[in-house]
Amino acid sequence: MRARFDAVLSAIAPVDLNLVPAGQAHLDNLTKPKGSLGRLEELALQLYLVQGGSAPTADPARVYTVAGDHGVVAQGVSLYPQEVTRQMVQNFLNGGAGINVLARTAGVDLRVVDAGCLGPDFGTHPALINGKVAEGTADLALGPAMSEEQCLRALLLGVELADQARAEGVRVLGTGDMGIGNTTPSTALYCAYLGLDPAAMTGPGTGLDDAGVRRKVEVIKRGLAANAAAVNSGDALAILAALGGYEIACLAGLILGAAKNGQFVCVDGFISTAACVAAWKLAPAVADYVALAHASAEPGHRLAVEKMGKRPLLDLGLRLGEGTGAVLAMFLLRSAAAIFNTMASFASAGVSTAE
Repeated sequence: MRARFDAVLSAIAPVDLNLVPAGQAHLDNLTKPKGSLGRLEELALQLYLVQGGSAPTADPARVYTVAGDHGVVAQGVSLYPQEVTRQMVQNFLNGGAGINVLARTAGVDLRVVDAGCLGPDFGTHPALINGKVAEGTADLALGPAMSEEQCLRALLLGVELADQARAEGVRVLGTGDMGIGNTTPSTALYCAYLGLDPAAMTGPGTGLDDAGVRRKVEVIKRGLAANAAAVNSGDALAILAALGGYEIACLAGLILGAAKNGQFVCVDGFISTAACVAAWKLAPAVADYVALAHASAEPGHRLAVEKMGKRPLLDLGLRLGEGTGAVLAMFLLRSAAAIFNTMASFASAGVSTAE
């Protein structure tokens, strides 16, 4: 299993920066002042590079909402009971959640993945992928959340999702999550990977009050101490296994697989960005293939994003997860591709260039 995963990492290469002059020249020759479409132009160029210098396309697009449960919920880090994870997966399958509404509105295909929910498999459904590694993680406050083998299985599940999407012609992927308590492992991962302080990074999640946030900070500190060997090792895989979750590892694998395949990824909010950090630490070149969809309302997200050297595309105060921000960003990606491909040049439009 480790050999399979290492082969994925070795297959990830940075985008070809030799393509930048041609892509930038094309954008600069469109009927507008240079750079006047701002980040849409940046996004168009990034998509052009990810897709190897061909006319960029943002479709077909698919978002994966990946679910898993967390043993650390026993420490009182969430207002919601653990069974809500399972109930929300059923809500996704019934079409009633926020991600369903926004994916339908955006015309984006939605797949729901059970990577590690408590309880049995959910049965069969056209949008469901039963990929359960185990019925929830262990309590990270007491020791490793996952074994290395379990973590690798979740990572490779994500790679397989990206590979299947590529086989079906999907060019753009979005990441989404569901897992009661999963802001706690995400925060722990940010602290371990980026050297950030738990007190500065920890937010209310689903709505904790100040006392609840303080309790959550202490739980994260205990988790970092209980897993100090992994944290201090600097080994990105060991850190993910010790502090992560099945849905987080699966999303990290999805991002790695997409980078391997030359697929563009719209990364959702706080939890998805933690998965992106894990993928980035495992293979730094993945940064070329991702856009952070939005600035999460979780206060620590800004600090983490600054450490990554990235800027989110949108800032709408979102904190739902599920992939909701990712599907909104896909509209921007389509707009960027359309600008690149269909906007007139100065010559074709008969418009004079700047002096």
